[in-house]
Amino acid sequence: MSWGLCAAALTAALATPAAAATPWEHHRPGERPAWTLTDTKTDARFRGLAAVSRRTAWVAGTGGTVLRTSDGGRNWRDVSPPGAAREALEFRDIEAFDGRRAVALAIGEGEASRVFRTDDGGATWTESFRNTDARAFYDCLTFFDSRHGLAMSDPVDGKYRILSTSDGGRNWRVLPDAGMPRAQSGEAGFAASGQCLVSSGPRDVWLATGGAATARVLHSADRGLTWTATESTIPAGDPARGVFGLAFRDRHHGIAVGGDYRAGEPSPNAAAVTGDAGRSWRQAATPPTAYRSGVAWLPHSRSGALAVGPTGTDLTTDGGRTWRTVDTGSYDTVDCTPDGGCWAAGEKGRVAHAGQRPAR
Repeated sequence: MSWGLCAAALTAALATPAAAATPWEHHRPGERPAWTLTDTKTDARFRGLAAVSRRTAWVAGTGGTVLRTSDGGRNWRDVSPPGAAREALEFRDIEAFDGRRAVALAIGEGEASRVFRTDDGGATWTESFRNTDARAFYDCLTFFDSRHGLAMSDPVDGKYRILSTSDGGRNWRVLPDAGMPRAQSGEAGFAASGQCLVSSGPRDVWLATGGAATARVLHSADRGLTWTATESTIPAGDPARGVFGLAFRDRHHGIAVGGDYRAGEPSPNAAAVTGDAGRSWRQAATPPTAYRSGVAWLPHSRSGALAVGPTGTDLTTDGGRTWRTVDTGSYDTVDCTPDGGCWAAGEKGRVAHAGQRPAR
């Protein structure tokens, strides 16, 4: 969850309890990958992922599909909202508070952008928002806590549109845009991993952009009322390039990943780091070798993180300055939990986990 689970952290240097350790902490070059694939019994592409614990996770994807596991991925339950498959809704983000409460975002132009909430593990869903503005296209959502959250749309009338909820996603309102900087020509967010809008702590939130002359990261310290924009070091200058995913382990330290999502296209400088809440960004000295769409800090670490994309998974153990590939499987998004679990999801129904396997 972007309001705390993915901003948690990793490495043994912080005296992490043994139960919270992950295989990535001890992974060495040449060793077998730490990911273990699970059987979701579907070929949906999952770009939405909410990891609650080593045992519980939610994924959301194509064809109106939402799945939930409560046994560490041994079994997945189809908990898709009624009618979502018939309408072929494209779920691209999901945020979960626990195994029963979750909020899912379907993306697209006009009424294709919708928000759903469940309080009973997906047995029933309530549609809490449906976009009626043909100019809006919602990409991502995030929660600061179990009540306060935001969702973002690509620019409308030259500015990103922000939705706000103060009751856990049951009701939403459009925030005024007076404090939002103007978007660049062609600028937008990427609904690639559910990480183009992320938060850390009770008020800080960041928005990732691309597709324009420069790839930027926007920051708000007041839950989306006012924003500042900073250029990242990740190349843009093309509709397919920019910042695709963000992760913050606290309100100061963050990682941005991205590149060019087109297969076979080079993605130099595909990662950057900040230590000042996004006021400035530093290019990774040794970035991932290809486009990466998702990123997550490892549990209880100040220096370890994972980045994923269609060509593999990369690991950093120095806070994002250098990266090395540790797996070549295709994933779009990644999320880690305080009890030492990490999950990744992507195309063809792929969902994997890493961490101590929960007892039966």
